Amino acid sequence: MIERFWKALEGEVPLVVSFCGKILISILVFYLGMKAIRWLVKLVYRSMERSKVDKGVVQFLSSLLRILLYALLLFGIATNFGVTEASAAALISSAGITIGLGLQGGLANLAGGVMILLFKPFLVGDYILEPGTDCEGTVVKIEMFYTTLSTVDNKWIVVPNGVLSNNSIVNVTAMDRRRLEMKVGISYESDMKKAKGILEKLLIEDEDILSEEEMVVFVDELANSAVILGFRAWVLTESYWPVKWRMNERIKEAFDGAGIVIPYPQMDVHLTGVKKEEG
Repeated sequence: MIERFWKALEGEVPLVVSFCGKILISILVFYLGMKAIRWLVKLVYRSMERSKVDKGVVQFLSSLLRILLYALLLFGIATNFGVTEASAAALISSAGITIGLGLQGGLANLAGGVMILLFKPFLVGDYILEPGTDCEGTVVKIEMFYTTLSTVDNKWIVVPNGVLSNNSIVNVTAMDRRRLEMKVGISYESDMKKAKGILEKLLIEDEDILSEEEMVVFVDELANSAVILGFRAWVLTESYWPVKWRMNERIKEAFDGAGIVIPYPQMDVHLTGVKKEEG
């Protein structure tokens, strides 16, 4: 009995050695293939960058190329173990259908990435807002399934491409100029014409207000406790927030110096029919 076992084992040793050899070769091929894929993807990435291809397209195609090359590498390793091309193709088709049904959201994100690259609602470097999820930030990367945003406080938000392609997107930096509109309330007792003159002067004196564009100062509303004044002017997109913050400060200082009162919510109570007690 023991002799038969050893004879059977001796007959299987070449097969075991052969199988172990295939495993070692596959591991080596996968390691070298991984290195080659990284090198090739970097080469393609740099070539497209030198050709001045849009950065979002570069990132998307690089991500797609990486996935395809890894799939080919695994396919080649599988054939090394005796899997025929027809069997591998049938397996890939079956797996593709199964994965497709299970990952419908992923396919929607992939389709969304393609739509973003085709219609270009935003590019890498744009500042966008997505009202549906309250996400906003500067576009850092556009990849196959996700777009990465960087917020003003240096956080990264990864948004599915399907969400971005199926919802309204506000591209803040798409144009090189933005209209600045600000409103401020003054008390009814304050000199309205004087306040309007101060606002006009501040607009003319500010170095970042585009003087060649229309500037207008107006009375926006006669509110319950204040007269609401406003102005509209044009600034370069990159100067929008610095100008807005600066104008807020200058308006407050100028109104204080001119005796223009900026009111805050308050309520006047008048008592009637109350008799004064005799001392």
